[in-house]
Amino acid sequence: MTLSPSLAALRTRYADAGQDHVFTFYDQLSAEEQQSLVRQLEGIDVDRVNRVWARAIKAEEEERQKAERAREDPKGGNDGIEPLPEEAMASLVADDNKASSVVKQADEWRQMGIRAIADNQVAVLLMAGGQGTRLGSSAPKGCYDIGLQSHKSLFQLQAERIRRLAQLATQQGKKPAAAAAARIPWYVMTSRPTRAETEAFFREHAFFGLDEEDVVFFDQGVLPALSNDGKIMLASKSSVAVAPDGNGGLYAAIRQSPSTAPGHRTVLQDMHHRGIRYVHAYCVDNCLVKVADPVFLGYCIAKRSACGAKVVRKEDPHESVGVLAMRDGAFSVVEYSELSREKAEQRTDRATGGGGLAYRAANIANHFYTLDFLDSVEAIESRMAFHIARKKIPTVDLATGGAVKPEAPNGMKLELFVFDVFPYTDALGVLEVERDQEFSPLKNAPASAGDNPETSRRDIYAQHRRWLEAAGARVADGCEVEVSPLASYNGEGLEQYRGKVFEKSTRLD
Repeated sequence: MTLSPSLAALRTRYADAGQDHVFTFYDQLSAEEQQSLVRQLEGIDVDRVNRVWARAIKAEEEERQKAERAREDPKGGNDGIEPLPEEAMASLVADDNKASSVVKQADEWRQMGIRAIADNQVAVLLMAGGQGTRLGSSAPKGCYDIGLQSHKSLFQLQAERIRRLAQLATQQGKKPAAAAAARIPWYVMTSRPTRAETEAFFREHAFFGLDEEDVVFFDQGVLPALSNDGKIMLASKSSVAVAPDGNGGLYAAIRQSPSTAPGHRTVLQDMHHRGIRYVHAYCVDNCLVKVADPVFLGYCIAKRSACGAKVVRKEDPHESVGVLAMRDGAFSVVEYSELSREKAEQRTDRATGGGGLAYRAANIANHFYTLDFLDSVEAIESRMAFHIARKKIPTVDLATGGAVKPEAPNGMKLELFVFDVFPYTDALGVLEVERDQEFSPLKNAPASAGDNPETSRRDIYAQHRRWLEAAGARVADGCEVEVSPLASYNGEGLEQYRGKVFEKSTRLD
């Protein structure tokens, strides 16, 4: 059979990469199946796959050697891990002796962030590819209703915070009276399984009052599943097994994935088109997230940070959370399992540390980037090692064509983490914030031990109680008052309730 020039070139490319086994069953397929397989293979950069695998294997071996050295040195003296330098981190967690200075500094940062928003220089990047499987829902996690009186989904809460913040920036950002309202474009990264349902949900709710042009959807990338010797695995005779490339895949996705921006511009292209300079990125499952937080933006802008991270204070030395630290002289997120007991429990008596844990900067996947830094990531990706997750991957026996359902891990999925870029900047800004004001993740099913809909709901109501009490109102014990994000972004605008006593649960819209 004579091959078309394009198919012959494709087969040659895969053969040169040592991956031509993906065509094993090609001649047995129907014309439609052949076309489907070719389309999938054309969309894979097979040489990049080989490079990613080789770098991941090398990094895995380096980690194995580090773990071996750690067993020989259980105190972690030679692991290269050190606490963050104090000058790398600012804190909004006010001790009694410095509360006034923290408030003053936060207000200065806030004004700087508000001006950037008012000048349409800020965009928001949402990582929302996950499904609510652990919550007992097959829908995208952002669609989840945590049970507030309003029954607003996570998507709606965040959309309305964007609307309120744009309004505040227009009012307070020193724009001329005749100037157009501030706009905050929202780039929503979905996964292929959640894309259609996410878009439909936004359309069903009229984009929650946002301008449709300012909500841009794009897909997280995928990589082929690989055998332990680096061979691309087939899911069927006519398809390659693929898996999402981790939340760190957003860096490639914003460069490569077609989006719903006009002209199908990529996210990076659209950001440049709009004149964006600063980007706030976060995960969808934090019900307390301050979307495009002007204080965080202003802190990073003032510090001239290329990228930044919000953290919360780790109080329990053995809490299962990664921390920002230095590894071999570079910024890094160190997983709790990588810290020796001695380092996990190490404390500091430095004035700014307050005698707390030396490794206290708990990572919450809440980041800042300049657009210049996002542009630069492509050049450093060749040095970033993907992480290997060894899995049981259903595949096809290349000799018989029979289905293989392994009982033990038979291959690997490769992924990057969003914080894997941190070691490649010496201008990382780290801002410590109050946990109860900014971090309440939704991970687990109702009635589970923690990080569930009940804790999310509790933390939102507790926050709104603090806002009202700070405004001079009183909320009776057992009373739950829900403050709409359209009424207040962060406790502002509630002065009208001074002196009011809330004795029944209610909503303030």
